[in-house]
Amino acid sequence: MSESLLPHTIDSLAEQFATCGLAAGQTVVVHSALGKIGGYIVGGAESVIWALLKVLGETGTLMMPTHTTENTDPANWSNPPVPESYWPFIRAHAPAYDPRITRTRQMGQLAELFRTWPGVRRSAHPVGSFAALGRHADDLTGIHQLLDEFGEGSPLGRLHELDGYILLLGVPHENNTSLHVAEVRANWPGKRMVSEGTAMVVNGVRQWVAFQMVNQDTDDFNIIGDSYEAAHGLPRGQVGNAEVRFMKQRPLIDYAVQWMEQNRK
Repeated sequence: MSESLLPHTIDSLAEQFATCGLAAGQTVVVHSALGKIGGYIVGGAESVIWALLKVLGETGTLMMPTHTTENTDPANWSNPPVPESYWPFIRAHAPAYDPRITRTRQMGQLAELFRTWPGVRRSAHPVGSFAALGRHADDLTGIHQLLDEFGEGSPLGRLHELDGYILLLGVPHENNTSLHVAEVRANWPGKRMVSEGTAMVVNGVRQWVAFQMVNQDTDDFNIIGDSYEAAHGLPRGQVGNAEVRFMKQRPLIDYAVQWMEQNRK
């Protein structure tokens, strides 16, 4: 049987991740679409996480987004929307975010499994949390304030301080949350704040909290990310059938800030 037709295992996946640039001791945020790997994966999502951890080793740190976008103001929902008559009930009765319990939404199988992995630390943001395991897990997730979802003190901001990496497994830059850091930093004429809300625990009590955040727009993320890769001649790798984009986070964010300030209206 051709090697390309054999089932994927922890070892074979680890070899492919290493070929893409992943290495021991790195600190990396992974965005993923498990199904893009294709073929048969012995152990499924669990084996993919084991493979990532095997390559990173004891001195490395793995982080994934564990966002909970259902815990937002229903007035802003469009995929799917809910009747306006439901809004006050949702605001009054939605369970408060609990990093131990609250499930991810649209983050993929890897992130949903990873948040429950033994030893993982998950940040406190009720909408834009991240989970991390390894040497810098506490540094990345220890403080994540409501008004700093993707700012300087967020897990992504701390990844920037640590000069970490981004690994996109089977997903485009539209899924690259590090570009939201650039949105926070950049200034362009149409930049604005929007109203949001969430259920969270405040001083031990469940509350619905309204807050302001930067209006996020991922429509140009693929253009920004693809143009950055082209400008820097970054090769793309492959794990199974999944295209892999692997890069340092800092220079991408710096490029994206400049691009947004020059091109966004």
